Amino acid sequence: MKANIFKEKYLLFRAKNKDSEAFASVYDLYTDRIYRFIYFKVSSAEEAQDLTSEVFLKTWQYIIDGKEIKNLNALFYKIARNLVIDYYRKASQKDVPLTEIERLEDQPKSDEVELEKIAQKIQFDQIEDKLRQLKDEYREIIVLRYMEDMSISEIAQIVEKKKGAIRVILFRALNALRDLMGEK
Repeated sequence: MKANIFKEKYLLFRAKNKDSEAFASVYDLYTDRIYRFIYFKVSSAEEAQDLTSEVFLKTWQYIIDGKEIKNLNALFYKIARNLVIDYYRKASQKDVPLTEIERLEDQPKSDEVELEKIAQKIQFDQIEDKLRQLKDEYREIIVLRYMEDMSISEIAQIVEKKKGAIRVILFRALNALRDLMGEK
């Protein structure tokens, strides 16, 4: 973990000096995580890709403007979170996109590997369905904590709440999720 922090700080230092290769390395480190975070909020692969790209553009601009960055991880998630909020503010009505399973079904199936992907997608969709039934705040905290493997401190910094409040929200979110899954 510490090696990653030092690597991030070094890459950030290089990126501040307008080293695009360093920022490309930062992009490689964060792109999957940020995409996943956004996807859970917008449920559209295309929208998630667009918003993810915008996150990196805004972050690059933030870096080259010379603004102080204490925690690059928190900055990425904060920008992503704000873009999702803006996205929903702007979207009055939105077409329901094809699901990923429908897209997989339209593609030629090669072998059992394709079937395994579909099975994993169905399992993911079931989990996603339960998460979507939670309040937005609960879902966001669960995704950051368990899917993005963030600490309580990192989550508090991203959502701009105190650590104690995050612990309470997480406790309530997990209880609500247990209720939805019928595990109480």
